[in-house]
Amino acid sequence: MYTLINYLLDNELALIGLGRAPVNALGHTLRQELQAAFRQASADPAVKAMVVYGHGLPFSAGADLAEFDGAAFATPSLPDLLIELAGSDKPMVAAIGGLALGGGLELAMACGYRIGESKARLGLPEITLGLLPGAGGTQRLPRLVGAETALDIILSGQPLRPERALELGLLDRLAASADTLLDDARAYARELLQAGAPAQPAAPHAAPGDALPANYFTAYTAGKASQWKGQLAPHLVIEAVRIACEQPLEVGLPRELELFVEAMESPQSKALRHLFFAEREAAKVPGIDASLPLRPIKKVAVIGAGTMGGGIAMNFVNIGMPVVLLEQKREALDRGLAQIRKNYEITAKRGKLTQEQVEQRMALLAGTLDYADLADADLVIEAVFESMEVKRQVFATLDEVCKPGAILATNTSTLDVDQIAAFTRRPQDVIGLHFFSPANVMRLLEVVRGKQTALDVLATALKLGKQIGKLPVVSGVCYGFIGNRMLEPYAREAHRLLLEGATPAQVDRVLTDLGLAMGVLSMYDLVGIDVGYLIRTPLRESLASDPSYYRVSDELYALGRLGQKTGRGMYIYEGRERQDDPEVLAIAERLAAELGIQRREITDQEIHDRCLFALINEGIQILDEGIALRAGDIDLVWTCGYGFPTVLGGPLHYAEDLGLERVLAGLRQYRAQLGAYGEQWFQPAALLERLVATGQTRINKQ
Repeated sequence: MYTLINYLLDNELALIGLGRAPVNALGHTLRQELQAAFRQASADPAVKAMVVYGHGLPFSAGADLAEFDGAAFATPSLPDLLIELAGSDKPMVAAIGGLALGGGLELAMACGYRIGESKARLGLPEITLGLLPGAGGTQRLPRLVGAETALDIILSGQPLRPERALELGLLDRLAASADTLLDDARAYARELLQAGAPAQPAAPHAAPGDALPANYFTAYTAGKASQWKGQLAPHLVIEAVRIACEQPLEVGLPRELELFVEAMESPQSKALRHLFFAEREAAKVPGIDASLPLRPIKKVAVIGAGTMGGGIAMNFVNIGMPVVLLEQKREALDRGLAQIRKNYEITAKRGKLTQEQVEQRMALLAGTLDYADLADADLVIEAVFESMEVKRQVFATLDEVCKPGAILATNTSTLDVDQIAAFTRRPQDVIGLHFFSPANVMRLLEVVRGKQTALDVLATALKLGKQIGKLPVVSGVCYGFIGNRMLEPYAREAHRLLLEGATPAQVDRVLTDLGLAMGVLSMYDLVGIDVGYLIRTPLRESLASDPSYYRVSDELYALGRLGQKTGRGMYIYEGRERQDDPEVLAIAERLAAELGIQRREITDQEIHDRCLFALINEGIQILDEGIALRAGDIDLVWTCGYGFPTVLGGPLHYAEDLGLERVLAGLRQYRAQLGAYGEQWFQPAALLERLVATGQTRINKQ
C-alpha cells in the first residue's frame, strides 16, 4: 500500500515511519502517503495514539525545494496536511532523530508531543533561502516558546540542540539515546494514554503577544534596519509573528501562507534557491562518481608560513590531520607558527575552543626548514610568492622529494597551472587549490583542473575540500581562473570611470547600494594596491594598446600609496575610518588630460552598467570556453569569494533577472559610445549573442 511509509501496528499504537531517502524531504508522494497513513490510523478503533518517526532516516529535513518553482503545490499541500494532523483526535508523538528542519519541524509541531535524541537538530532555516516558514512555523512556534524566542529562532535560521529545545519547550522529552528513540517514543505515547492526555495539549504561550512591550515589533524592525538592508523575508517574518500575537491560529495560518507565497515568488528567494541548488550541482563533475577510488590523504604539507599558508594549514589541523609547515628561514617559520597559535587563542577566548583543544591542534602542526621532511606527505600545497620562477623552483624540488602518488597543489591565484605542472615529471598529480584569504575563514575553494590532472586527483581534492568545510568549485586553466579573471574587467571599468569623471566614493557607493559587501576600489585599498600592481605586471606588454589601463592605481603605487596599510590609497585612512582624498581626484584629472580623455558627469546608472556588464560578459565568456562547468558555479565563486550579494544570486543569475537582451544592448551601446576604448573592451561574448538571438532567457552552454 505504501512505498515511502513504514506503517506498523504495535498494540494500541500506530507507528508511522517516514522512508524517503536521504533526508525525508516532504515531497508530494510522501505527503500523500503520510496523509493516508494518518487517516488509516485515525479510522482504526484499535489505534489509540500514533508515533511519527524517520524509518532508518532523519526525521525530516523539510520541504522539497524542487517543488517551489511549480505553478502550484500538489494536493495535499504541506500546510493543509499539517492542519489535518494537528486536528487529530488521538495523541501524536513526533520522534525526532537526526534533523527536524523547516517543514520537518513544522510537522513535529503539528503533532501534539515531541521527543528527540541527543544528536538531533531542530530549526527553521527558511530565512536563509529568502523564505519564512509557511506550514505553521510562524504561528505554532510563538505559542510553544513565546514570541521573542520564536523570532530569534526563525530570523537566525540556526538549528537548536535538543537540550536547548527541551529547555524552551519545543521538545517535551529527551530519549536515552538515538538507538532507543523509537522505544522511548512508544513508552511516552503509552504514558500519555495512561494519563488521559489530550490529543493537543494547551499551548504554553496561548497569547504570545501579551508579554510584549508596546510597539515591540516596530522597535525590533528599526533596530535591525541596517542589518536587513534590502531584504524582504525578515520583514515578512515580523509580520507573520505579529499576526500570531494578535490573531487566533485559524486566522494566522492562512495569512502566514499568503506571506510565504509572497516571499517564495520574490526575486530574492529565487536567487537564494538558485544558489542552494548550484551548491549541490557544483559537486557533480563528469567522469567522477562514487565508484572512483580516491587517493588516501593522511598527512598534509604546506609550503609558506605566511598569512595564506598558515590559514591553509589550520583548515587541515581543524579536522585532526597532521600538517608540516615549511619555510626558508627560522624567523619566518616561528612567526607563522606563533600567528597560528594566536588565532587559536583568540578563538578560545571567544569560547569556541577549549585550551585543551588549542593544544591538541598545535600538536598536529610541525614546522621545518627542510624539504626532506615532506617526503611522506600525501598532499603538498604551495603558498609562496606569486612568481612563476619561484613556483618553478618549488615544484622542481617537490618532484624530487615527494613520494609517488602524492598530490602536488599550487595556491596560485592567477598563474598557469599547466605551466607549473610542467616543472615536474608528474603533471597528472598537479592541481590548483586556490584558497581565498583569510584561508581559515573564507568558504570558497577554486579547484583548478590542469590539462593532465588525473581524475582521481580532482575527485580527492573535491572530497577533501568538503571535509575541511569549503565549497569546492572546479575551474579550468586560464589567467585568474573564474574569480580573478572576472574581477579584472569589473575593476578595470571602475578605474577607467575615475578618468572619465567619477569619484572613488561614487563608484563604490553604486556597488555597495547594489548589495556588494565592498566597493571594488575600497577592496583594492584593503588587499593592497601593490598586490594588484604586481598581478598586472605580466599583462602590461599585451595591454600596451590601452594606455589608460589601471592608470590611477599605477600612479598611486608609484607614490607609495598602497592602501590601508600605508594609510593612503584611493582614500585616506585614520584607523578604520575612511575619508575621500582630493589628491586622487587631481591625479585622475591630470592623467585624463595627458591621455586625451574628456571628463564629464558620470551617472550612477552608467557606473552600474559598465562595471556589472563587464563582469557578466566575462563570466559568460568563461562559460563558453569551458573554464567553468556551469553558470551556477560562476555565481557561487562570486557570492562566496567576492561578496556579490546572495539575494541577487550571483552575476549570471542577476543578468538573467536584468534580461540578457538588456545586458547585450548595454555592451553594444558602450562599444559604440566609447570609441577605441569601447571597441577594445566591450565586445559581447559570442554565447551571449547566441542566447539573445535564439530568445533564451537563461544562461547555459550551447
